[in-house]
Amino acid sequence: MSSPRPRPRSALAAGLLALVTAGATLAVTPTAAQAVVLPNNFKSVGYMPSWTGNVNSVQYNKLTHINYAFVLPNSNGTLRPVENPSKLSSLVSLGRANNVKVSIAIGGWNNGDDSAFEALAANAGTRTTFVNSVVSFVNQYGLDGVDMDWEYPDPGASANNFSLLMQQLSNALRPQGKLLTAAVVAEGYYREGVPTAVFNYVDFLNIMAYDGGSPHANYDWSINAVNGWKARGLPASKAVLGVPFYSRPGYYTYSALVGMDPANANRDCTTVGGAQQCYNGIPTVKRKTQWAMANAGGMMNWELTQDTTGSTSLVSAIYDTVMGGTPPPSGRTGQITGIAGKCVDVAAAGTANGTAIQLYTCNGTAAQRWTVSSDSTLRALGKCMDVTSAGTANGTTIQLWDCNGTGAQVWQAQSNGTLRNPASNKCLDATGNSSADGTRLQIWDCFGGANQVWRLPA
Repeated sequence: MSSPRPRPRSALAAGLLALVTAGATLAVTPTAAQAVVLPNNFKSVGYMPSWTGNVNSVQYNKLTHINYAFVLPNSNGTLRPVENPSKLSSLVSLGRANNVKVSIAIGGWNNGDDSAFEALAANAGTRTTFVNSVVSFVNQYGLDGVDMDWEYPDPGASANNFSLLMQQLSNALRPQGKLLTAAVVAEGYYREGVPTAVFNYVDFLNIMAYDGGSPHANYDWSINAVNGWKARGLPASKAVLGVPFYSRPGYYTYSALVGMDPANANRDCTTVGGAQQCYNGIPTVKRKTQWAMANAGGMMNWELTQDTTGSTSLVSAIYDTVMGGTPPPSGRTGQITGIAGKCVDVAAAGTANGTAIQLYTCNGTAAQRWTVSSDSTLRALGKCMDVTSAGTANGTTIQLWDCNGTGAQVWQAQSNGTLRNPASNKCLDATGNSSADGTRLQIWDCFGGANQVWRLPA
């Protein structure tokens, strides 16, 4: 499956050759930046093309990583001149000022021509030349890492050579505090072109879950794509789910589609010029982000210049979902334990409104990771612990729901270990004084019994 990533235009690349030296003088002194930190080390990755877009328009405060696309390799292992070197230098400076990590993306679709990768990876000498060239480039521009975007190694000899190349890159970059990531195909034949050994060499993989599925990049197809990588052994924390900021088949940018009709922000398909165009609107991007919070390591987008600003921004939709709304949660994060040491748990790590909250054996998953927020809410998986329908009767069940600032989501810790919901004047309670896995949580008159005593994160 081909990624819609144009190669840097050769005429521009040639014209900018003379600027490389000037661009180098703009390079920031290389130091490893500390990335913006989202809850649970969740990653929000965006690509910035060399050939379009303004680095001053990026929402740096809502991203953790930016990949500058692209620089191309030569078959002898050297790198071609990067397009718009001064733009790259500006991106690095702005990224550092905003605590966002900036990497160079190497490769791209390049009209389906991966012959340079095939040649350089097949020989130990040219592999070493490539690694040395990459390290020099990273140091020259003060970059935080490298995103390998070979589209795509074939299963067999090509895959083995890719693994050797990634191992050598990892050995050169990661001990120096630099990132090594890779953009990989969503599914199919070329997935086997990435040997499982590569999983140990990278910080994470950007899974290009677009240009496939019907309709384009739909929720189920995308989730299945990530699960396919995890089934091969990729740790969830290293699986970053990619989303398109454009439509198929016509390749209209999301910003253009919203410009045609603001209602398109909340759709996944619309008709343009008599043809259906499908993409990911805000609800689907939020739903994918919720899934990724429980089952993956982050979200990636292709690409930043295709987004809108303001309330319809997809970068904002990802960020707001991860942060659980405004204001963002702050405070202690960890397990909440109750009767018999069991953990407060979101059933099946679900993220849909109305998902049951229960007791379950502690297992360290995100479904049991709660943030005690400064606004007296308890948050997990980007949502809040909520009294169903704002009920006040004994036995009203507890669920997961979008954070909405109502009294049904306020929990006040009492000196006797209970958690009181002031709107109902009742306490969080394990139904039937049970500690069995799956015991539903509810509200009940406060009496301080063992099934109403909770230990919050330290």
